Amino acid sequence: MTQLKDKVVWVTGASSGIGEALAVAASAAGAKLVLSARRETELQRVKNACAHPQNVAVLPLDLTDFDADQAALQAAVFFGPIDVLVNNAGISQRSTVLQTELSVYRRIFELDFFACVALTKALLPTMVARKAGHVVTISSVVGYVGTPLRSGYAAAKHALHGFYDALRAEVWRDGVKVTLVCPGFIKTNVSLNAITGDGGKHGLMDPGQLTGMDAAECARQIWVAVAAGREEVLIGTKEALFVRIKRHFPAVMSYAIKRAKVT
Repeated sequence: MTQLKDKVVWVTGASSGIGEALAVAASAAGAKLVLSARRETELQRVKNACAHPQNVAVLPLDLTDFDADQAALQAAVFFGPIDVLVNNAGISQRSTVLQTELSVYRRIFELDFFACVALTKALLPTMVARKAGHVVTISSVVGYVGTPLRSGYAAAKHALHGFYDALRAEVWRDGVKVTLVCPGFIKTNVSLNAITGDGGKHGLMDPGQLTGMDAAECARQIWVAVAAGREEVLIGTKEALFVRIKRHFPAVMSYAIKRAKVT
């Protein structure tokens, strides 16, 4: 079991949304935290909102342009080796395939996939050497069910599943755990920050996000799953049903997705 008390936890995308909620909950549970995102002022705000800000360090990073090995060395300076890496940073999309420039797909993959892989690879040797560690990666229900206007986002999330399933099969004997988290609609700014086909900002709150699960409840469920050593967890009852329908009745899901209102 991965208990958070006295563990060193590194959370990316920690300046808002699920990342912020994970940080606040982990601090309350007694973890020592390293928080990363681009906006240092927002990271400081999250740090101050934590139960034990003296045990929270801020490490600003642009995960689309960074040296993962150097970042890992910096992260370990604060409280020692990282016990739990939470790959939470990411960006969503709101554009059709016809509208989307190839550079936008590359941008999405750089943050949603390659940054996760780079940080995981940077920390993995130490975790394997210590025979302990937990990699938690925030995927999405879209990692199972591709929907309109999210082709790049869905592709990146599907790629995470392939990579981390393979990693788990390789490192379980080394004491390293891997958890994939697949949230559905969570009340965050993900749709506001989503990018359009030319790389601009969507800037609109989708109804599904507006009425979604509270981020704090999502974080609670994630940490429960991590503590239990779950390999994969779906967040949201309705969303879990979608995955089951996709698995057992793919034609039904295809029919529904073609007609779904996704913004």
